[in-house]
Amino acid sequence: MIKNLGHRKLSKTGSHRKAMFCNMATSLLLHEKITTTVPKAKELRRVVDGVITDAKNGRMLAVRQAIHGREVYNKVIEVLAPRYKERPGGFTRILRIGVRKGDATEVAMIKLVD
Repeated sequence: MIKNLGHRKLSKTGSHRKAMFCNMATSLLLHEKITTTVPKAKELRRVVDGVITDAKNGRMLAVRQAIHGREVYNKVIEVLAPRYKERPGGFTRILRIGVRKGDATEVAMIKLVD
């Protein structure tokens, strides 16, 4: 009996989901905060925490495969990894904003912890 696969499908195919989280992680790491829906924010937290942990541990290839853009890659390696060097985990924070006017979906802001 299959219970749970460990991640949310979000009504997307696997390739769409992977591309979406790659783009969202790139935006979050570049701007340090973005606004999205709550389920997407909860899944994005797993991706971004993994990228920062890989950067801290020196796994540069894993970081490069998880995000797009040289500018973001350099920021992760040079700025974010040293910033969170002493922190064991929990690099992001999710703040619930309210509901979206069009479809009443719960919206949240996900940002990097200072």
